[in-house]
Amino acid sequence: MNTNNPPIRVLVVEDSPVARELLVSILQNAPGLQVIGTARNGLEAVRLTKRLKPDVITMDVYMPELNGLEATRQIMAEMPRPIVMVTASLSKNERDLSFNALQAGALSIMEKPTMYDPPEVLEQLVRQVKLMSEVKVVRRWSKPAKPVSEDPSSVKQPPLTQNGTSEIQLIAIAASTGGPGILAQILGQLPASFPAPILIVQHITAGFGQGLADWLNQQTPLEVRLAQNAIEPKAGQVLIAPDDHHMMMNSLGVVSLSLDPPYQGLRPAADYLFNSVARVYGSTAVGIILSGMGSDGAEGLLALHQAGAYTIAQDKESCVVFGMPAVAIELGAAEQVLPANRIAAAIIALV
Repeated sequence: MNTNNPPIRVLVVEDSPVARELLVSILQNAPGLQVIGTARNGLEAVRLTKRLKPDVITMDVYMPELNGLEATRQIMAEMPRPIVMVTASLSKNERDLSFNALQAGALSIMEKPTMYDPPEVLEQLVRQVKLMSEVKVVRRWSKPAKPVSEDPSSVKQPPLTQNGTSEIQLIAIAASTGGPGILAQILGQLPASFPAPILIVQHITAGFGQGLADWLNQQTPLEVRLAQNAIEPKAGQVLIAPDDHHMMMNSLGVVSLSLDPPYQGLRPAADYLFNSVARVYGSTAVGIILSGMGSDGAEGLLALHQAGAYTIAQDKESCVVFGMPAVAIELGAAEQVLPANRIAAAIIALV
């Protein structure tokens, strides 16, 4: 980091005095960070955010008076700031609150550090806070955007079988920062009778993959689960790449999980999934790239496009981070660029 840059100003929101002191110590001692205030509950967090205007906030989940979810909603509606959710446990209630906060506009989720954690775990928190501070967040209104029906005539018609039904056999999706809330929106608009499997690579902090699958399961009539090696995807099933494994489809039509080295620093990498789907499914696949930092999935989406698959990129206005879709669009990989609330209707029109 350039030493001439002013430090990143952090507000720490945590009701436990011990955990609060530890978080302040970790962040205050990291080069380039400055803790400018602490809050013991969500009400204090909202007040201090208005007064101090921090660059980034670490937000506890369970707190008295106002929990982390409600505080996130207020902050994102009134004075948007990058928020990192910091959770003490992976219990269902706390996990669900954390993912609901992501849907409300928080950027990422981390497990709360302890004094017994090795330095690399503490460094993960520091890295995440620095990274999220760079995101230009926008105001989130309390009501989510309504789905917009896709005009079927605006969607390229997929290949048809002899009996006139669609030949689309698989949907592959890539997402990163901002992805969980958008995935919930898209999957929630698909019917239980959806006739194709959906495979997803969502970049998320290690340890939260199962929680994401369980949370998404509550948002959609489809079955959502973590992928397992050699499983055959079924219609109406959503499979999410598990922690630290690349997910691919092989020529037998089953999932292949791989411990190949991280690709561009990522494992799972969406490029792995997209390239395999391009090889195996070609024009009978749909590839979708959603909000996220970096460029993962862009090259793979281009491979899908060149193989005849229908490809969609999320538009800039509805992205939390217009990184991955922007690179895909620049490469000419996207057949259509759509806002988040039109993607589900486009998928339905295709299949």
